[in-house]
Amino acid sequence: MSIGQLAQQAGVAIDTVRYYERNALLAPAGRLASGYRRYGAAELKRLRFIRRAKALGFPLDDIRDLLGLGARGDVASIRQAAQLRLADVDARIAELQRVRSGLQALVTACPGHGRAEDCPILNALAGEDAP
Repeated sequence: MSIGQLAQQAGVAIDTVRYYERNALLAPAGRLASGYRRYGAAELKRLRFIRRAKALGFPLDDIRDLLGLGARGDVASIRQAAQLRLADVDARIAELQRVRSGLQALVTACPGHGRAEDCPILNALAGEDAP
C-alpha cells in the first residue's frame, strides 16, 4: 500500500508517517523502482501501535523501547514501562487536583464585583493574600 493508504487506514496524517520514519520508529517494507514507499500489514500494525501508545501518553523514546521489548518478547519489561507511565499519570492527576483545589478556593473567595485592587484572584496571582 502507499503512504497515503497506510496513513488513512491507521487514522494519521501522511506527515505523521514521515515523522515516525525520520525518528526510526517506522520503515517502509520496500520501495518501488520509482522510489515511492510501499507498506504492508506489518507496518500498519506497527503504526497503529505507535498511535495508541502516543494516545496513552508514551513519549517517542519510550515507544521505541516498547517496540524493541515487544520484538524480544520481554513482557516483564513492557509491564514495568507501563507501570512507570501509570505512576507518571497518577502524579499529573495529583498535581491537577492540587491546581483545581487552588482555583476553586480563589473562585469561591472572589465576589465577582468590586474594585480590582480587592480581587482575591488578582491578589493571589500577584503573591498577596493567597488562600
